[in-house]
Amino acid sequence: MQDNRYLFIDRDGTLIREPVEDFQVDTLEKLELMPRVIPALLDLKKADYLFVMITNQDGLGTQAFPRPDFDKCQRKMLDILESQGISFADILICPHLPEDKCNCRKPSLGLVEKYLVRTDWNREMSAVIGDRDTDMQLADKMGIPGLKLDNENPWEIITNRLINPLRQARIKRKTKETDISLEVNLDGPGKNDINTGIGFFDHMLDQIATHGQFSLKVEARGDLDVDAHHTVEDIGLVLGSAMSKALGSRQGIERFGFCLPMDESMAFTLVDLSGRPYFKFEGRFPEHRILTFPSDMVAHFFRSFSTTLGASIHMKAEGENTHHMIEACFKCMGRALKQAVTRQIGQRIASTKGVLT
Repeated sequence: MQDNRYLFIDRDGTLIREPVEDFQVDTLEKLELMPRVIPALLDLKKADYLFVMITNQDGLGTQAFPRPDFDKCQRKMLDILESQGISFADILICPHLPEDKCNCRKPSLGLVEKYLVRTDWNREMSAVIGDRDTDMQLADKMGIPGLKLDNENPWEIITNRLINPLRQARIKRKTKETDISLEVNLDGPGKNDINTGIGFFDHMLDQIATHGQFSLKVEARGDLDVDAHHTVEDIGLVLGSAMSKALGSRQGIERFGFCLPMDESMAFTLVDLSGRPYFKFEGRFPEHRILTFPSDMVAHFFRSFSTTLGASIHMKAEGENTHHMIEACFKCMGRALKQAVTRQIGQRIASTKGVLT
């Protein structure tokens, strides 16, 4: 299981200020925490991150940098952090000078080799945090994200980026019948750009995204000279795949989602983002089509969508006006998705099995 998420955090210039005069914290007078580091680490701890301190300490143990001087400041820093409930799963220190050409000085991988051979941690959800290019180079070599701490990216921004990563995905799908490019951002600003060649369908997809409060871009070309079937079906498949990819592990999501009236019509949509596809539809549309959009493609679209999203969907439509009934279905789906994809930071996967699949 890849449950653990590690933050490999630099020390000087990241956890504590680095003295500009000699770049050594060797007296208690020089020891000063970086701004907002304690609230940041507490938020990250709440989000189930584990902390590993990784630091280069040039010439540690030499006459120029005696080990007792370092230990005194290191212990004081750790005591302060521990008094606030912050501890480290591991502390990795390279004591060498650059000219020693060791294999443990960042960005070399010597200090983290034991982590690279382990399979119990999630690399995509882990990161290196530091203030130097060598920290970012270490991240590249480890194959995990690197987050550089500086004036434009203080601890508050880095913490928010880790706790609330944008859930977005882009998928292209080309067959002999359709050519589709689709982008979804579940945490986006709500700007949609949809062109399927089927005007009414464009409007319906816009309803899902607008009421789901996510951003959606769709550019599709299909064999509309035959009919709308392949285009609608394939967009359902691609949209489901993109949303599934954006949701990732689905950790922290509310999972379940809604009933919506529209004039004389009403739609019921129940969603479970379980990872298991199932679709059931109840309803009969009075008209066979709205302009070039066949009414029977509503159920077919959502069935395709549920297949690649990995969702159990129960939908029911009632009413007299076909336009209203179909629009209510798409709006209702958007609202159900909004509720289901909402996430609570620090909340584990909403399943007694520990996985949604």
